[in-house]
Amino acid sequence: MNARVTLNEGMSFSGTADSGFTIDLGASPAVGGLDNGFRPMELMLISLATCTAMDVISILRKKRQNVSHFEVQVQAERATDHPKVFTDILLTYVVCGVNVDSGAVERSIELSLTKYCPAHAMLSQAVTIRHQYEIGYE
Repeated sequence: MNARVTLNEGMSFSGTADSGFTIDLGASPAVGGLDNGFRPMELMLISLATCTAMDVISILRKKRQNVSHFEVQVQAERATDHPKVFTDILLTYVVCGVNVDSGAVERSIELSLTKYCPAHAMLSQAVTIRHQYEIGYE
């Protein structure tokens, strides 16, 4: 797997990887940026959320759960001193649908976090990652 970032101007970069897609990366004006792209640490959280979300929704579909809305929300705390690493991460899985089984949701999350999600496996070595879920019924 390969990826690269290329400087555009100031603190603005374009990132790309083997998939061929491009993403804008930037920084806040406080550090010389133009406020025109994702911050690197934001992408880490989005990567974590997407990695586990893909696992969970795939497992829920295999379990024939009728899910009409699904999202993973991430809240993270960071250290105040440099390098300002994450100190705590909370994943909240929001699952809505008809007759969604809480046991299926719990097991899907458990499988993602203990077996399938490499982003969780890597980040959990450095930071506490907690999780919870909410089920909305239609």
